[in-house]
Amino acid sequence: MSTTDAWVGRRRGGKLRATTMIALGALSAIGPFSIALYLPALPSLTADLGTDAARAELTVTACMVGLAVGQLLVGPLSDRVGRRRPLLTGMLLYAIISLACAFAGSLPLLVVLRFAQGAFGGAGIVIARSIVRDLYDTAGAARVFSLLAVISSVAPVVAPLAGGGLLLVTGWQGVFVVLCLLGFALLAGSAATLPESLPPAARGQAPHPLSARGLAALFGDRRFLTHAAVLTLSSAMLYCYISMSPFVLQHHFGLSAQQYSFAFATMAGGMVAAASIASILVRRKGARSALLLGSAIATAGAVLLLVVTVREAPAWLFLIVLFPTVSSVSMIVPGATAMALTNQGSNAGAASGVLGLLQFGSGLLAPLLSAAGSITTAMVVGMACCATAATLVTVFGTRLRHAEAHP
Repeated sequence: MSTTDAWVGRRRGGKLRATTMIALGALSAIGPFSIALYLPALPSLTADLGTDAARAELTVTACMVGLAVGQLLVGPLSDRVGRRRPLLTGMLLYAIISLACAFAGSLPLLVVLRFAQGAFGGAGIVIARSIVRDLYDTAGAARVFSLLAVISSVAPVVAPLAGGGLLLVTGWQGVFVVLCLLGFALLAGSAATLPESLPPAARGQAPHPLSARGLAALFGDRRFLTHAAVLTLSSAMLYCYISMSPFVLQHHFGLSAQQYSFAFATMAGGMVAAASIASILVRRKGARSALLLGSAIATAGAVLLLVVTVREAPAWLFLIVLFPTVSSVSMIVPGATAMALTNQGSNAGAASGVLGLLQFGSGLLAPLLSAAGSITTAMVVGMACCATAATLVTVFGTRLRHAEAHP
């Protein structure tokens, strides 16, 4: 039996080595790390390139768009040529483009490079998901996704702190040098610990997911459609929190920058804990149980946030309610991802790419809501609507599938 066949043979209940889990978790975290490590450097970059804050933020947006587009392009490609080559190529080019960002002398050039950096980084995210789908059935994949969520949830906590520390010894260019080194580390780690998980015999010729045939194949699958919607809605809820909480907690509730950093880290710690709980629940009760519980907590918490906001509750009460609401996302996303990919087989890369596009694209909801009026109201209303919709889709979508299977 070949190394690849032996590795793939673990799919029905085997365990991955700790080094493999760390590699997959690091690949899953490349998106938030590429964005969050860079955020503390925005003011100095703005001054050095002679631009304003609004234009400088385009470099963040470009990276997010690149992450979404890259997943959509690389996912279907990996279904045809295997996972390993696109992954290693993507990580190599991510490292090279990151270094090029450090030498960008103008904002337009940096925006273009940040888009490319995100696109190649997206290869790591989409292929990490696809590898898990190659190796595990639904229950096993949900457990692994929960563990990966624990690993990758550390990125939003560590990255801003590391970025701020870097700026004490280097300029914004040094941040991109570190991202370059990260890219080479991911390249080396992937080469050493991730054999090919999709043998030639298992590779498909599925149509591109954005073609008419591809869309019909994906969205004709009710299981995929249901859980892709849940993933998108829960991600939109999380992005509402991430994008608006600095203004809500600092401007509306009067927290200092240090207090906000502590609150943000506490919420991220809650997400790590929730992902750990989800992993245990999936193992004992199944992926759907974790998904339903997470959705219920998110809905109850988000609705309660509306109540405390309307009643003008103090900051400490707002934060207490916000904690389980945000944490619940780590219970929803792993199960929704695993169940969306269940029926995809050799089309897993394409399906994973569409999930990535929807997940990152859901971040566009936050700026739209912010333009509507009070940012505090926009955040809590957006979170409540997304959480409630995710719960309704989970409950009624599952019931409808059950009714169709047992007429």
